[in-house]
Amino acid sequence: MSDASTPSGLSGRFAADGTHRYPLRVYYEDTDAGGIVYHANYLRFAERARTEMLYLMGFRQKEMAEGLGDVTGVSFAVRRLTIDFDAPAKLEDTLEVETRIVDIRGASFAVAQVIRRDGRVLARADLQLVTINRAGRAVRLPEPVKAAMETLHAKQNASSPARPA
Repeated sequence: MSDASTPSGLSGRFAADGTHRYPLRVYYEDTDAGGIVYHANYLRFAERARTEMLYLMGFRQKEMAEGLGDVTGVSFAVRRLTIDFDAPAKLEDTLEVETRIVDIRGASFAVAQVIRRDGRVLARADLQLVTINRAGRAVRLPEPVKAAMETLHAKQNASSPARPA
């Protein structure tokens, strides 16, 4: 599902159970004055992971929004988000964001994301995203995206529960 324009490892990887795993390092810019990751930056980490998951699935958000390729004139907007923080990440920590698709509907889909350091859960985020057109109106998920998500969702559900532990 990746192509030659995506450098190896840059987009993370799909694990055998279908979950997407995205590694990242905490930089100085991610932290507050105390050297701890500022709470809003966990959302940035989660967004990057979702974008890279789409990349590995063969979908480029810029192309989708611009109307290039098989999917035209759409993007995804966060409709609902909950996040729980269990432990802090700190400067130079190596983290991993795990992403699972938990629900797919007509115009929306839901993901569960877990951010870990050395296997320890630091934060959990549950998001519902809606597909919107250029006018900002909700539209159905494009068939190629929906089909790819359904395939991945089925693989993830065959392996483990809907929410990562």
